[in-house]
Amino acid sequence: MGRVINTENPSKIRNHHRRSIAELLRRLSQKPQVDAEAKDMAATIVFLLEEIHDGVQQTIVAWEKRGYWMKAERFLRDWEWTKATAANFDDVIRHEAWDLLPELMVELMPRFADVQVKKMMRKPSLWQNSYKKLLERPPLPAPY
Repeated sequence: MGRVINTENPSKIRNHHRRSIAELLRRLSQKPQVDAEAKDMAATIVFLLEEIHDGVQQTIVAWEKRGYWMKAERFLRDWEWTKATAANFDDVIRHEAWDLLPELMVELMPRFADVQVKKMMRKPSLWQNSYKKLLERPPLPAPY
């Protein structure tokens, strides 16, 4: 029997989610007001940031098993913002403080400046009903 190779590694998933968030940020910035679709998009950003954070944790565990302590610590510091940003977006969405959304987006955009979005590739099915799903689960803990 041959070796099983997982092609869906955390790095590939992280890059896919980064691309999705970059597209969502662009779409959100083009919206004149916060409508139902904008709420779904904002909620999707929360879910994608959480998945990026989970992938970072998987990578750190793997590196620590191999004894790459410094590399794991540096990697964690580079990506720890994902959890706090997800919690901030979650808080804004739950309290319907939509006036704070542009500020959060401006803080987030530099993190995705290296992602080139020439053509929108993500379908609306990615973010449909995300707002409802977000409100049905417990809130994220405060980042601080």
